[in-house]
Amino acid sequence: MPAAGTAVIRLRSIRTKLMAVVMSTTLAATLVSVGTVIGYDLRSYQHALKSDLVTQAELLGRMTAAALNFDDARLAQENLALLRARPLVRAGAIYNAAGKLVASYVAPGEPAEFPPRPEAGKPRAQGRYLVLAEPIVDNGELLGTVYLRAENRLLQRIVDYLLIAAGVTLLALATSWLVVRRIGRVITAPIVAITGIARDVVATRDYSRRAQRISKDEAADLADSFNAMLGEIEQRTLALERSNQEIAHEAQERARAQQEVMRLNEELEERVHERTLQLELANQELVRAIEEARKANQAKSAFLSSMSHELRTPLNAILGFAQILNSDALPASDEQKREFADHIVKAGRHLLTLINEILDLAKIESGAVTLSMEPVGIDDVLAECRSMIEAQAHKRGIRVLFPDHTLAVVRADRTRLKQVLLNLLSNAVKYNREGGAVVLACAPDPSGRLRLSVQDTGMGLRQDQIDALFQPFNRLGQENSTQEGTGIGLVVTRRLVELMGGEIGVTSSPGVGSVFSIALASAAPATLNAPEPAWQPAASHDASVDAAHLLLYVEDNPANLKLVEELVRLRADLRLLSAPDARLGIELARAHHPELILMDINLPGMSGVEALRVLRETPDTAAIPVIALTANAMPRDVERGMGAGFFRYLTKPIDIVMFNEAIDRTLEHVRARHAGEGAA
Repeated sequence: MPAAGTAVIRLRSIRTKLMAVVMSTTLAATLVSVGTVIGYDLRSYQHALKSDLVTQAELLGRMTAAALNFDDARLAQENLALLRARPLVRAGAIYNAAGKLVASYVAPGEPAEFPPRPEAGKPRAQGRYLVLAEPIVDNGELLGTVYLRAENRLLQRIVDYLLIAAGVTLLALATSWLVVRRIGRVITAPIVAITGIARDVVATRDYSRRAQRISKDEAADLADSFNAMLGEIEQRTLALERSNQEIAHEAQERARAQQEVMRLNEELEERVHERTLQLELANQELVRAIEEARKANQAKSAFLSSMSHELRTPLNAILGFAQILNSDALPASDEQKREFADHIVKAGRHLLTLINEILDLAKIESGAVTLSMEPVGIDDVLAECRSMIEAQAHKRGIRVLFPDHTLAVVRADRTRLKQVLLNLLSNAVKYNREGGAVVLACAPDPSGRLRLSVQDTGMGLRQDQIDALFQPFNRLGQENSTQEGTGIGLVVTRRLVELMGGEIGVTSSPGVGSVFSIALASAAPATLNAPEPAWQPAASHDASVDAAHLLLYVEDNPANLKLVEELVRLRADLRLLSAPDARLGIELARAHHPELILMDINLPGMSGVEALRVLRETPDTAAIPVIALTANAMPRDVERGMGAGFFRYLTKPIDIVMFNEAIDRTLEHVRARHAGEGAA
């Protein structure tokens, strides 16, 4: 009984599936065909309705043209009355050329509403109506407009068609159900018979049972294949029984292997978990890096915009006053010329300061700054800063107070520490009140470091200004101040303090003043190194001895060449040869054997570096020292130039003191070499 019940259930399941397939196919085909017919008919109906409405409007327009020409409202009304024969048209109106309503028609039960001045166009749906406004034209002249409002029975027609489609679909499904019910047994009976044999074989393990051929179709082929499969299974059963021991042994081996695999899987899961955590951390770092890169890109854009403005400001003064001095149409007195020249020098120095600070910032950001960390005595550094800042403070009547004999020592780079303090003191003087005060204090920090603070009596800073303080070109929130400044100094100052292992802080009160402080690690006084003496110009020599010093300057820019010529002319111990390109410079060097060569880097045809290599490869010129004089001022340019073999590397714009010092030291080197050769 249970087996028979299961067979009935499975038989019903097969029939149900077959019936579901047939019914689904019938439903899909019926819906597609009925939907296509309904869609085509509705489209044709809508098109015919619009065409009929347009034709009716054109006919009324022609009939009413005469009434509009003669302003006969009665005739127009009679023409509209003909619409009674068109039950779908529920309302109509005639307008003259001025848009005035001349005649109208309204079907019974319809509202007598008409637009004030309908716009001509194609028929369009308006609620349950289809409206049309057609112009009345006679001999190319616009006489008026015909307005028709017809009942749009498209929705009613759709409902009717849907009812018809539902009836047709139900009829098709009922027919399919009856057909499948009749022929289902023919299809499913062979399959049910094979299923029964298979169930008995599985239950009794009697592989001698065979299925009967009930039909002569694919089901019969299935029965033959099933019988062949049973025979094959019967033959292999004995072989399988003989291999049970081997299988059992293999099962034991597989069990041990499975245990090993499970152990390895556990280890792998642990590794995957660890790698997943690492990946999540890496993704978080990547998100932070992307956000930092975005912020850095925005900061770079703002920095470049501000830098362009700051560079153009001094250039405007330089070029403007230079054009006045160079113009014959703008005569100026000697006093005015001196004043203009003073403005040019002042703007040029400001531009040079800006460029140097930008280069400092670039070196710091690129990691190219190398610090010489050593114990530095605070008293010596403060004495140097005091001598350099007092003149600036005296001009504005500002008192500068320094501590006496602190005996403090910090671990820092002496040059960079001096640069940091000078920048803070210079800002304190610039943005101070007239007659104010600047106080520099030195005291131990609670953390064991030494804190140097610079306090001013200026206008102070708001909190929002302090938050944006260490940004390039910020200028302490004093953008409208008359004091000159680049706004880069504080950025460089903070970077330098951090590179020296310290920290910088600021507190401010609006209307009272600000306090900038730096904290550096203290050092033992016993290891203090004395500062290197500043360079002093070389002692002048007798003109009769040095008059023979010959210099060769290779420069393609006439203005730069003219400047060096004027500098050499001011010295009686020098003579100058010049060449506009490297090839001519090499020939002049071979012919005249100058004691010193000044070489530009960016030359036409052959660069200064290539010219230096040629000079070194030539025996007659190999020993002549060559000084680079170029506008390539980036740290990597200087390193590359010194690595190429230049004796000294000077950058433009020319610092006259450094220029003369380089020439004097190089000539001293040449004299020392000649003296050594003579003694040998």
